[in-house]
Amino acid sequence: MNITVAQLIGAGIAPTQAKAFVDALNQVLPLFNINTAPRIAAFIAQCAHESTNFTALEESLYYRTPERIRAMWPTRVPNLALAATLCRNPVVLANKVYSDRLGNGNEASGDGWKYRGRGLLQITGRGNYREAGFEAIPEDVAKPYGAVMTACKFWSRNNLNALADSSNIDAVTRVINGPAMVGKVERRENFREALAAMSTAGVAA
Repeated sequence: MNITVAQLIGAGIAPTQAKAFVDALNQVLPLFNINTAPRIAAFIAQCAHESTNFTALEESLYYRTPERIRAMWPTRVPNLALAATLCRNPVVLANKVYSDRLGNGNEASGDGWKYRGRGLLQITGRGNYREAGFEAIPEDVAKPYGAVMTACKFWSRNNLNALADSSNIDAVTRVINGPAMVGKVERRENFREALAAMSTAGVAA
């Protein structure tokens, strides 16, 4: 039942990331019954899309233009003048846009930066870190074990195994990404590629 490095590579994960994550995946996925080829393939496909193939595990919040900041947070950053002060200043930006929500304190608390998006599915906010068991060690969510564990907890909480069992990848995407369904075509292709890889010896069908 163990996933191999070769299978991860076959699913589109680069060798470096495949080697870094294989142990965490084999340790954590069975705890959440992500233990068949369709379930594992759906999990890897979605995580790969959300994390740029397991390479982007921490939100940088480094933006060069005020226009881009305004586009990302139009209500939190209501004008270009304010946005201009947040360019190339990720700590201040995070504390501004994530303050007083998601379980975070105010801007002065520093929670916005401390609990910025991390992991394979980018959990964000002190409340979500607390629920996942990483409030005291937020940096660990950007490491393989924490990245996999938090993604699995989200997966289980939203009953995504049931959707994976029926290969309903669009429904999985909707839960993870919301109505925007960003990258739905790529996620379907990721799933097909991962399913082919995971259906080889070592993973149950």
